[in-house]
Amino acid sequence: MTDTILTFCEGGCTCGAVRYRVTSAPMIVHACHCGNCQTQTGTTNAVNALIEADRVIVQSGEIDTLVLETPSGKGQRVARCSICKVALWSNYLINQQGDHIRFLRVGTLDDPGLMPPDVHIFTASKLPWYVIDDRTLAVTRFYHQDTTWSQDSLRRLDALCIKSGVPYPKSRTVPADLVSPSPEISEGPVQ
Repeated sequence: MTDTILTFCEGGCTCGAVRYRVTSAPMIVHACHCGNCQTQTGTTNAVNALIEADRVIVQSGEIDTLVLETPSGKGQRVARCSICKVALWSNYLINQQGDHIRFLRVGTLDDPGLMPPDVHIFTASKLPWYVIDDRTLAVTRFYHQDTTWSQDSLRRLDALCIKSGVPYPKSRTVPADLVSPSPEISEGPVQ
């Protein structure tokens, strides 16, 4: 039988035991500068590609999961290689999508350059020497999906919510022109 599933890119853990392939571009890519991401990754930020779980196909290896803290207090379930313990993706429990959406760690891709950040989030806690390209959206905490996600990505998210039977918590529940500006949401570059 011939494998007819397309491959957008591939990735895996450090030791090579876990290999996966991705069948499409992500819906959006976050560079998260929250204190938890800094501590849990041991670096300045975590770069996560949000993608439907059925578009990330594990080809080999065993995966362990554990729950870590998040700014929401709800936690995230982190999938790691059972041998080298490299984090491959997370499922954030705040969005109630269970295993339907993955926050894929871009650094585990064979070519991480394929998924640059679309938006930098939680920049209020970014390290002062980390400079964000002024062409990339940067927000103090989080953003409004209607003004940040592409229309195609919003359609994919809606389809995912229908599939899971759970609405995604988002600012889209109120028309963007009715949402009052928040000091925690910024639409410009942050230095």
